[in-house]
Order: sequence, then C-alpha cells, then structure tokens
Amino acid sequence: MAIFLNKDSKVIVQGMTGATGMKHTKLMLADGTNIVGGVNPRKAGTEVDFDGTSIPVFGTVAEAMEKTGANVSVLFVPPAFSKAAVVEAIDAEIPLAVVITEGIAVHDSAAFWAYAQSKGNKTRIIGPNCPGLITPGQSNAGIIPGDITKPGRIGLVSKSGTLTYQMMYELRDIGFSSAVGIGGDPVIGTTHIDALAAFEADPDTDLIVMIGEIGGDAEERAADFIAKNVTKPVVGYVAGFTAPEGKTMGHAGAIVSGSSGTAAAKKEALEAAGVKVGKTPTETAKLARAILAG
Repeated sequence: MAIFLNKDSKVIVQGMTGATGMKHTKLMLADGTNIVGGVNPRKAGTEVDFDGTSIPVFGTVAEAMEKTGANVSVLFVPPAFSKAAVVEAIDAEIPLAVVITEGIAVHDSAAFWAYAQSKGNKTRIIGPNCPGLITPGQSNAGIIPGDITKPGRIGLVSKSGTLTYQMMYELRDIGFSSAVGIGGDPVIGTTHIDALAAFEADPDTDLIVMIGEIGGDAEERAADFIAKNVTKPVVGYVAGFTAPEGKTMGHAGAIVSGSSGTAAAKKEALEAAGVKVGKTPTETAKLARAILAG
C-alpha cells in the first residue's frame, strides 16, 4: 500500500522537454517511476530518449491520458504558464497533478484550486512549490532524491522540501511508506489534513511524521484533526522557532503575525492533541524511533 502514488501509477510530465523537466524525468525514471509520456504542444509527435528509454511527447494532457492510460501528471512548467497547465490537467480529469513549480502567483494558485473544486475535485493537486511525493521502491513523482531512504512503515507529510529530505535521511534505516511534500505557499492543493487522513487509512503506515513551519494556521487545524480522527502515533516538527515576528521567512506562507502562526503556538496545539514535537529535526527523528521501538 501507499498513499496517492504506487508502482501501478502511470506518470506524464508537463514541461518534460524543458531543462528542469528533462533533468528530473531522467532521475524519476532511474527511481523506477513508470513515465509514459511528456506534454508539450510545440513538440507533439516527437520522442525524447533518456538513456535508451524513449518517451513520447503529446500535445495535450487529454491526448496523453487517452494514448497511455496516465493517471498522474508532474508539472515542471514556468510560473507564468502554470495556471493554464494545471487547468488543462483538471479539464482532462487526471486523478493526480503534482505541481513542482516555485514562484506561481498566489492568485493563480487560488484560481486553479477553486477550479478543481468547481469540477468536483476529480483531480487531486499537490503543491505548488513542492518537492512532490515518493513511495520508495515503487514510484517517485517530483524532485525528492530517490536514494536517501527505503520502503518502510513511516508516513511523512511536510511543508518543507529540504526538511523532507533531512527527515527521510535521518530515518533511512527504518524507511517510509510514502513521503509527501505539500509545499509552503499560502494556497496549496493537498493539506496536512488530507495526508494525515490518507496515512490513517493506510494499513502499511504505522507512524506519521508531520513537518510544519511558521505562518498560517494549517498546523493548528491539523492538530484538531489529529485529536478527533487519528489513532496512529504522530510525531511533529515545526520550523521557525527563532524567526522574528513580522518577517517573511523563506516560503511566502511563512510569516508570523502577532501570536498567530508562531512555532511555539503550533507546538502547543500539536502537543495538546497528543503529538510529540521535537525542537530539531534530529530530535524529532529520535522521538519517532522511540515510539516505533515500543
């Protein structure tokens, strides 16, 4: 089992023929991802060779789905064109769209999120501004390094890409069922709560690690959800304990206003829900180990 992505997932890459798309398509293929096509209207009908693996390029997401049976799209499309690319994926009703692109205008993200809602949520959006997701040993959709962990029983959901990688590496000897980088922008498609619900329902996930960061109230809402709906142990980490108030830190969503959105407030809410919260990623990994060791 896995959440959102598995060995049977058929993946297309919107923006595959660009420099970033080419680089990461090659890496995803090396991780065993079943990439069945790329999408670029200007290069439709051509093929791209990746170390002996020939990947066809289609003109539209709908055509790629019709010809290949694709059910996942990973988007490496420049910010100015990302909204149109996501809307195209939603119109084609692809079940999962993983938006890697950084720097998409919040207005555009809000627009395609609302569009997905209006179409009945047939397309799950992960991102934008995220590292994607990986089910180790099965499939990798995005930019998470495939060689830093192995299959295991921990589920990971994180706002931060780099902290995703660090936590996977810290717990590499135990391994992960799936790791999902949801992104740190103010408007994202898949939330902590969505991933927590999926991990709770996944029989192959024994423990959940949740990484948040300052800004907004997503972690507080997740804490409330955990208290009411999650029976599995959850370990948390909140980045930004030393961040100065009123200053945007890294992600556009990581800004603190008064007492709202601080790391301390998030830690307090999570601990009240029974989540063990580490002060550092390494301490968080130790808490996870202790719980799994019984």
